[in-house]
Amino acid sequence: MTAVYSLVFLLFLFIVAIFVYNKFIKLKNLVDEAWSLIDVQLKLRYDLIPNLVASVTAYTQHEQNILKEVSALRAKAMENTSAKGKTVPENGLSDKLAQLMITVENYPELKANEQFLKLQTQLHNIEDQLQMARRYYNGAVRNHNIAIQSFPANLLAALFKFEKYDFFELDSIDERKNVQISFS
Repeated sequence: MTAVYSLVFLLFLFIVAIFVYNKFIKLKNLVDEAWSLIDVQLKLRYDLIPNLVASVTAYTQHEQNILKEVSALRAKAMENTSAKGKTVPENGLSDKLAQLMITVENYPELKANEQFLKLQTQLHNIEDQLQMARRYYNGAVRNHNIAIQSFPANLLAALFKFEKYDFFELDSIDERKNVQISFS
């Protein structure tokens, strides 16, 4: 009779292991899907940047350094494929694009240019979508990491070599600080 109980218990453990393993696979696929959403938005932004740079170049001959830095950061960001590898160049590219948009404020005729306004709107929309994709990715990573680190599932995760994913996050402490605003 104990042999039957042992067999039922082992069968129960096997079925639980299958469910837990399938949960890990589902969470891993959600992280991969979330990363692909970020990748699509980044591709749209990479495709838009040369048009934006060309449009601004026609008006801003003496702002060439910012334009060169934006182009260089775009190229560097496109080289990396992992979340960890893209974080640093993506944060730098976002900063330079913001700096470029601030520079544009000095050129009223550029701000009034219809093509530039369309490009600026597209960039804004892509940045919004990218922000949502990053949040979705980080949520999927959080759920995956919790699942593989929770006991007793962590035993199966270690057995099947499921690993933690890295969050898409700011790379420097300075970027995390609140901006100081003074009205005096």
